[in-house]
Amino acid sequence: QVQLVESGGGLVPAGGSLRLSCAASGRTFSSYGMGWFRQAPGKERELVAAISPIGGIIYYVESVKGRFTISRDNAKNTVYLQLNSLKPEDTAVYYCAAKLGGSIRSGAGNYNHWGQGTQVTVSS
Repeated sequence: QVQLVESGGGLVPAGGSLRLSCAASGRTFSSYGMGWFRQAPGKERELVAAISPIGGIIYYVESVKGRFTISRDNAKNTVYLQLNSLKPEDTAVYYCAAKLGGSIRSGAGNYNHWGQGTQVTVSS
């Protein structure tokens, strides 16, 4: 079992940056693939970025490539999402999630553990 707590959201102007963190409990964090999802009002939850258990495989949705960077520190049980060059359309609640086994490039239904979410708002 793993519990996840996100932090780092906020209100920023377009072009700004944020760094989201997701701290995990438990001693098996390095066994989990980790994903960052986001959900805007009226839209489905979408996978934004994901990273394999030891970081060798990384995925980004096309709309954030070159702007967002996912990383993890297994010694600190933490996964990060660096958000640069933010756009108003990046506004959403961002969630981190964990899955044990299988492809990290999966829909929300395949991730087993979720944080509570952190709001990111980008003003135009």
